[in-house]
Amino acid sequence: MTKIRKLYYFDKKNTKEMISFLNNGETYINRIMFNPLSPLHHLLPLRFKFIPESYILKDKKNMKGLITIAPTKNPLQQMEIQDLLFEENSYEDAGELIQYVVSKYKAMGTASIMVKIDDHLPELLKLFVQKCGFSQISYEKLWKVEYCEKYCYSPDKNKSDNKKFREFRNSEAVLAANMYNEQLLPHFRPLLGKNVKEFKDLFFSGLSYFSEYKYVYFDKTSKNILAFLFIRTTDNKNFILDIMQTSWEEINIDDIIAFCYTKIKKRTKDAILYIKSKKYTHQGEIYESMFNEHKFNCISNHIILTNSSARIIKEEADIKRFTVLSQLYGGIGAVNKSC
Repeated sequence: MTKIRKLYYFDKKNTKEMISFLNNGETYINRIMFNPLSPLHHLLPLRFKFIPESYILKDKKNMKGLITIAPTKNPLQQMEIQDLLFEENSYEDAGELIQYVVSKYKAMGTASIMVKIDDHLPELLKLFVQKCGFSQISYEKLWKVEYCEKYCYSPDKNKSDNKKFREFRNSEAVLAANMYNEQLLPHFRPLLGKNVKEFKDLFFSGLSYFSEYKYVYFDKTSKNILAFLFIRTTDNKNFILDIMQTSWEEINIDDIIAFCYTKIKKRTKDAILYIKSKKYTHQGEIYESMFNEHKFNCISNHIILTNSSARIIKEEADIKRFTVLSQLYGGIGAVNKSC
């Protein structure tokens, strides 16, 4: 008989055996077992969670699967399934783990749960959509940036340029949130939109499972902010750059990459930089075309799925007539229903 329970530190040996096929097994172990005190983290209310939580599926003494779910900066709004391991073709076990965390965290109060799946895993995609109630939203691509001489940034070298970089300030969180939400295509805003708190540095951010470095790209003359740069890493070696830019002025992608490379190389000499293109934003296709021209290597194409509390209203209300500014309108109203 199978049983799902929390992953504890004393499961390390069995977990190592399960993922022995991974080249970076030790790194993976250290990430999902972020803290020996993680069982205490399970006791925290949802709004205070800040590190991933893992669960295992066991059949007597055999570990058959593992799932890891992590909080975003707003766990009440969204959680993310980051890892899912199960025996080959054992999709029933995978479905059991997925449904367990979905029901558990939905009951705790999260509005939606997101997962990103490589497009070369159609069976897993089918499992999430058909059996676990997830819906496909959009795509996200990750591009590897090959380091070269043109990505050597120097403030002295760029003195003649009217653009400049500096660190992000918490007081700019409102502007960052507005820029992010405006960047989203309209029909994705209800599901992928973010609020101001998600762009602020939290009090306990140093205890998080990832490190994030935030910068601003602005015009020195007008002082207008042209882009926000977010660099995130979970292992201090692989860094992912996410760019949020204004729609009214073009930005120099080479200068931005050069600046980011300078920052991450100071932290780790063998650092690797990746950059995102997001199809659900206005600049998504522009970035993708630009990265192809730069001959960046696309290492993954992730399909974004969500299990949101939002539902499309299918039932029609009674036809009503309204008078607006002396004009008569007839139409079908819509009634919101609780999910």
